[in-house]
Amino acid sequence: MPDTRYIFVTGGVASSLGKGIISASLAKLLQSRGYKVTIQKLDPYLNVDPGTLNPYEHGECYVTEDGAETDLDLGHYERFLNVPTSQANNVTTGRIYQNVINKERKGDYLGKTVQIIPHITDEIKRNIKLLGTKHKFDVVITEIGGTVGDIESLPYIEAVRQLKWELGSRALVVHLTLVPFLNASGELKTKPTQHSVKALLEAGVQPDVLVLRTEKDLGADIRKKVALFCNVNPRAVIQSIDVSTIYEVPVKMQEEGLDEICMEKLDLPVNKTPDLKKWKNFLTKLKKADKKVTIGLVGKYVELADAYKSIIEALIHAATYHDHKVDIKLIHSESLTSENVAERLNGLDAILVAPGFGNRGIDGKLEAVQYARENNKVFLGICLGMQCAVIEYARNVIKLDKANSTEMDHSSPYPVIDLMEDQKNVTDMGGTMRLGAYECKLKENSAAYAAYGNDITHERHRHRYEFNNDFLSKFEEKGMIASGCNPETELAEIVEVPELKWFVGVQFHPEYSSTVLKPHPIFMAFIKAAINK
Repeated sequence: MPDTRYIFVTGGVASSLGKGIISASLAKLLQSRGYKVTIQKLDPYLNVDPGTLNPYEHGECYVTEDGAETDLDLGHYERFLNVPTSQANNVTTGRIYQNVINKERKGDYLGKTVQIIPHITDEIKRNIKLLGTKHKFDVVITEIGGTVGDIESLPYIEAVRQLKWELGSRALVVHLTLVPFLNASGELKTKPTQHSVKALLEAGVQPDVLVLRTEKDLGADIRKKVALFCNVNPRAVIQSIDVSTIYEVPVKMQEEGLDEICMEKLDLPVNKTPDLKKWKNFLTKLKKADKKVTIGLVGKYVELADAYKSIIEALIHAATYHDHKVDIKLIHSESLTSENVAERLNGLDAILVAPGFGNRGIDGKLEAVQYARENNKVFLGICLGMQCAVIEYARNVIKLDKANSTEMDHSSPYPVIDLMEDQKNVTDMGGTMRLGAYECKLKENSAAYAAYGNDITHERHRHRYEFNNDFLSKFEEKGMIASGCNPETELAEIVEVPELKWFVGVQFHPEYSSTVLKPHPIFMAFIKAAINK
């Protein structure tokens, strides 16, 4: 689209200031004014995608409907905008260099010396403009990972400099920095922000808008000082004060006029007030909820809550719509044993066994499943959590001794979970799992059918191993049914035990599809069952 506007969001002073939330909040405000908006993330690491990264390194790996393994910030984008993202919404340095090298190998550069400028920066610019030209968005917001001054981010900052020159009034830069409060002196300090902007200016980029993260209210004097030292209009110095929930940030940014100042600078008409009625209704429900539902989240990465970011947010969405606050107890699966499981899981309203890979923590997950089943606790297993439910049922109900997944035990006599047929010749680890949205047909009179309210759903996957249908008849004879199956492969996607209150395992990842204005049916049913236990 020739008149697509581009907003670049950079960060300085410190990482993890919330560029993704600011980007999503600004996008939400522009969307609420009637514009078609999307957000993309440029990640400066050399991995082609985060699919091969340990969650301790980079938090959760988010999966789009078209099967892209992406940064967790894309989850925020979808939760705020309620619009699916795609492969084009996450670009890494690894992918940029891979594309350029592939072109060089094919001779596309006609013998030229391939360099950072112009070849790498041209590839970055092509990926940035792709969403506007191919996908026809009115506004494309591009979040640049890392902080200004990082060596890894320099090519991206240079690409932004070039695009600002090329696009003129159709591009602007929002720079997010920190204004720390020093308890010793009782002062807010603007010097880090000044140095951050100086670093950006040294790269040839003048920020148009400054968003200042702070835990204390910024007075007019501080804003004027920052504006003066950073060559920014005082109106374009925006305060982003700490709030109790990320979902309050769009409202705060509207109050600060972030969307209006950006529209003015982009020559977009400011002729409609953002319609945030539904969003504010959600916030009201979130804040007014005075009842509590307690969920035990059992996983092996619980030291880092970002490893389960989408699950945590999906639980918050569902609990809010049931007028409850959710109290999530993060339980390390490696710490669970047969001796302490009853003590550790007692008092929970429901148990959720999280996804993951590998053998570490599996025994604890199996203990959690067995406790939930034997004590008729409300239970949800996701991906590996569902597979653990199958393994536990095989061992303790069907009495298949040493039943296991071939991921954990290649020589298991009863491989109730097995490597998918199309995965058996795969050697590369990156981007080769079963990824993206697939259809699932639901069985009537099941908990899954009741949750969705119809017999077909499309859900996102990220796995290599599946329920082994050779054992399905044994499971159904003993009371665990396949209530959801892929209509093409007939592979079990959902299992449940109807005689229990609510005991469901899903091979897919429902958490990826839960948004603020559209909570996921599985989580809604799970929370409802927990409340009604």
